[in-house]
Amino acid sequence: MQDLQYITIETGENPIAAVIWLHGLGASGHDFEPVVPELGLPDDAAVRFIFPHAPDLPVTINGGMSMPAWYDIKAMDIDRVVDTEQLRASADAVAKLVEREKEKGIPADRIVIAGFSQGGAVAYEMGLSYPERLGGILALSTYFATADTVQRSEANANVPISVYHGTFDPVVPESLGVRSVETLKDMGYNPTYLTFPMEHSVCLEQIQDIGQFIRRHLL
Repeated sequence: MQDLQYITIETGENPIAAVIWLHGLGASGHDFEPVVPELGLPDDAAVRFIFPHAPDLPVTINGGMSMPAWYDIKAMDIDRVVDTEQLRASADAVAKLVEREKEKGIPADRIVIAGFSQGGAVAYEMGLSYPERLGGILALSTYFATADTVQRSEANANVPISVYHGTFDPVVPESLGVRSVETLKDMGYNPTYLTFPMEHSVCLEQIQDIGQFIRRHLL
């Protein structure tokens, strides 16, 4: 996969931390730009937010038509038949963004990987397999697509993980979020799980909680 194109927002000069935030299927990096001012970060917090754009890929559930996607979804059954090779390639591309931030002076343990829906599946794969300790993983309205194959890194055995889901989500049922949390616990992780009365989206209360997560683990 080619290097990802992305949008950058910095909340202050000389950022000391970074958040790489992955959008969902058919969207773009612009989707989550508006959340930055709503996070409630301190006025003096210098954080670099990176919003990558997924490449255009043929997507089976879209009639084979190309659209922005981190990987192909071959069937929308409860187990989500996905192209795991493409998913891992996307995770590798995100890892390159982490390396770029490290070159700019931000250590891996001050970098959070966040993802919504498809982006969350990539965040799980990348965050749990990355060879250096990360600042955290945020999984929004998503599922753990590579739970059976992820090559887990000992460095991130205790990485902070927060999982969020809408109780009325018609796209990624909450049962998949619950399954992800149970799987993570079985693997020895200690994720937090919060639900909100919403569909396949985000809400202000959730964004504010994410802001608290960033304050706790990055600032």
